[in-house]
Amino acid sequence: MTMATAHERRPRGPKPRRLTAGRIGIYAFVAVSCLFFLMPLYVMVVTSFKTLDEIRMSQIFALPSHFSVEPWVTAWSSACTGASCDGLKVGFTNSVLITAPSVVLSILAGALLGYSLSLWRTKGSNVLFGLLLAGAFLPYQIFIYPLVRIYAYVSLYGTLFNIITVHVIFGLPVMTLLFRNYFSSVPIELFKAARVDGAGFWRIFTSIMLPLSTPMIIVAVILQVTGVWNDFLLGTVFAGQANWPMTVQLNNIVNTTEGTRAYNVDMAATILTAAVPLLVYFVSGRWFVRGIAAGAVKG
Repeated sequence: MTMATAHERRPRGPKPRRLTAGRIGIYAFVAVSCLFFLMPLYVMVVTSFKTLDEIRMSQIFALPSHFSVEPWVTAWSSACTGASCDGLKVGFTNSVLITAPSVVLSILAGALLGYSLSLWRTKGSNVLFGLLLAGAFLPYQIFIYPLVRIYAYVSLYGTLFNIITVHVIFGLPVMTLLFRNYFSSVPIELFKAARVDGAGFWRIFTSIMLPLSTPMIIVAVILQVTGVWNDFLLGTVFAGQANWPMTVQLNNIVNTTEGTRAYNVDMAATILTAAVPLLVYFVSGRWFVRGIAAGAVKG
């Protein structure tokens, strides 16, 4: 493209300075949407710093007159989750032990399957991909009872291995779909050149495809961390009481009542539980958009 051509394609004329009815409507819609989603978060945050006496005044939108971090300390270290009063710290450790291997294994397995189905197609590969795709849209509730029976039969039910493999199994269809579509968008000439140079299946995958798929890996990490960390049903069924994740502990804190309900502790515990997925998204949000644009919806 020449400089003249680029100059000709630049928009000409002054920028519109007048507020039209359409623009006012868009601004109003965005403002109302932001208020709709941010107001509950605001109420949760300010309530978590209030004392119970101040909460009883029923001024939920008012800022706390005296900021108190005691509800946060209680939620983390001494809130009761049934008979145990160890707070969310135990659930946080369990969530990390569940989320980290589940995310890594599901992404590696999905990337490997997506790579195989896109560039090393064999007989029946389309049928396998169709079955995986069907698994992505079937409600996983229908698989719970058979999986419980299988894990109980092999004496693995209620263990850390149990909940990790369950998350890997249910995350595999979506991960395979993402990476297959992304690898299908990679120029086939790059793959053929590597084959001509003598690179095999694993060398191409580890030295070429994985480094190229960094944006898609970020997308997969965000999706999996959000899904696994926020999971409640699978953690309740498969993790076992000793490995209950943070979401299950949060439910127990909210539903455990001894005398007066501590709404400030409940709000602090809720924010602590949601902090990790929010942090992951805010840190890598721009990579998420880049990964989606790079091929997540192609194919």
